[in-house]
Amino acid sequence: MRAALAAGAASARSGVVGQVYVNDNTAGVNTVAAFDRHADGTLTPLAGSPFSVGGVGTGDGIGSQGVLQLSGDRRYLLAVDAGSNQISVLRIKPDGQLQPAEGSPVSSGGIRPVSIAIRDGLVYVANAGAGGSDYAGFTLNAGGHLRPLSGSTVSFPDGSQPGDVLFSGDGSHLVGARVGTSLIDSFAVGNDGRLTAAAGSPFAAQGAGPFGSEFQPTNSSQLYVSNAHGGPLAGSVSAFTVASDGALSSIGASPFADNQTAPCWVEISHDGQHLFTVNTASNSVSSYTINPDGSLSLIGSTPFKTAGLGPDERYESSLSRAGASSPSLVTMKSGGSAKG
Repeated sequence: MRAALAAGAASARSGVVGQVYVNDNTAGVNTVAAFDRHADGTLTPLAGSPFSVGGVGTGDGIGSQGVLQLSGDRRYLLAVDAGSNQISVLRIKPDGQLQPAEGSPVSSGGIRPVSIAIRDGLVYVANAGAGGSDYAGFTLNAGGHLRPLSGSTVSFPDGSQPGDVLFSGDGSHLVGARVGTSLIDSFAVGNDGRLTAAAGSPFAAQGAGPFGSEFQPTNSSQLYVSNAHGGPLAGSVSAFTVASDGALSSIGASPFADNQTAPCWVEISHDGQHLFTVNTASNSVSSYTINPDGSLSLIGSTPFKTAGLGPDERYESSLSRAGASSPSLVTMKSGGSAKG
């Protein structure tokens, strides 16, 4: 309640510069919460929020990055519906409100979708459920129609528990981290959108529980993956060079320790000079310098001030709706880029 009052007071003196969306993953009909984002960083709920997406959530934690993604033309928002094995496509109105696109939701091409990657009109979904664990490809046209891409599905063993699937910045590669088996899938993306596995794929993650992934924004041949399951104060981040065929090779002394527990989400500054990872079990954020050769140098870790809440939990309590769990965030910035 105090946060709502503070945001309301700030909105009178701070203009709206974009929106923030959160996949609530609600049990029953899934919803996406929407907020206006103001110049001073405060959020206020958008009229009509939360918006029904048509599919069904699970009501529990998904534990993956990319459950919401914004299309390259910034007209559509894609959301996983893990409870109904579907993907919802939502049209973004000029005022930021959401409306299901025609034909939405569609089958995810597997069981329990947990992560979406999108590059221009090409979409891949990571499905994590038993009997339907795979990467499934789709095309997204200008009208918001999401259609399966024939011959694109790549299956992997049940129990692999994918944590993230993502495209490189130039769209030439796709990678997926398997949290459950500590492996990383790496593919070259063909002109037809279909995948060719790199020689040697899947690759060892260099640490237990590869979780969050990020390509270097200024160098698509460098990939960074957090390792969340190393144990108390044994978290690390792996650094790889990605060859033209998608093959991964270690950079320097990778993996690079952060001396914290359960590093999960990874983010890199837009200038490519710093990497940050959220240590869920240590209640902290670690910072690294990215050296010219792609290796990492640990700067240190900053604790969260509030005791008793890990970063994932605090993020959820501040942005999710009642009944939501492990929401995922997409921000829209006027004239800028979007982040999933």
